[in-house]
Amino acid sequence: MDQNKGNQANVIKFAVVAAVVVGIFIILPNISGTIAHAMEQIPVIGQLVKVVTFRDYEYESDRNMADIEVPEIKPEQQLEDSTLQENLDLTTAEINAEIQSITDNLIAEFEANVKDEMGYQDVMVTSEVLATTPDYFTLKLICYQGAGSGYQWNYFYTIDLNTGERLQLKDIFRDGADYITPISENIKLQMRERMDADENNIYWLENEIEDLNFKAITDETSFYLNEKGNMVIGFNEGDVAPMYMGTVEFEIPAEVLEGIRK
Repeated sequence: MDQNKGNQANVIKFAVVAAVVVGIFIILPNISGTIAHAMEQIPVIGQLVKVVTFRDYEYESDRNMADIEVPEIKPEQQLEDSTLQENLDLTTAEINAEIQSITDNLIAEFEANVKDEMGYQDVMVTSEVLATTPDYFTLKLICYQGAGSGYQWNYFYTIDLNTGERLQLKDIFRDGADYITPISENIKLQMRERMDADENNIYWLENEIEDLNFKAITDETSFYLNEKGNMVIGFNEGDVAPMYMGTVEFEIPAEVLEGIRK
């Protein structure tokens, strides 16, 4: 047999096998909830935490719909560093309890409205892993309620994988550093740039109702660190812009925080 033809045959055979394997991983999760749940448990090498589905609440009628997926963060491996392991266990337990409390309250409110026949309503909760690096992990919890009009809000949970602790905004900066001012001023700059680029973009900077205007973030403002390591500030619907703008985010360039980040 000609050697070139043999090599071509081997290449074709390999491509077919690869396609079949890829097809299995694409198709199986869509045809079986059990298989999908098992496959999401497959560990990622080097990953300290993973996210699994703790509860999946679904309800649908002519007037009411709920689709609430409750995520749970789990340590992926037993660590040799006992202090890091203890911190990680405590942090994940704290975050899981908070998420379960949020979703339990949404489910209880939904069921009460169904029972009292309060009208049409939609409730949805899902989650997304925004970043997982050697240094940190961020989970986003996305919540939505609709009854005539809809409202979305988000929660961000960031874990420092070097300490096992949940990151607060102040933890990212050097002691005594003023991070509120540069972050706030950069957000205002981005707001103006977005409004100049598109007249449909509106942010509250010079609103007649002074209390609506965005002035500065606080230590309680939602944030996360993206895959590039940059800080992203997140606002819920109606916080800094009209409701139709939805949830909005602002990535803060690294140079803005140069010299004050740890």
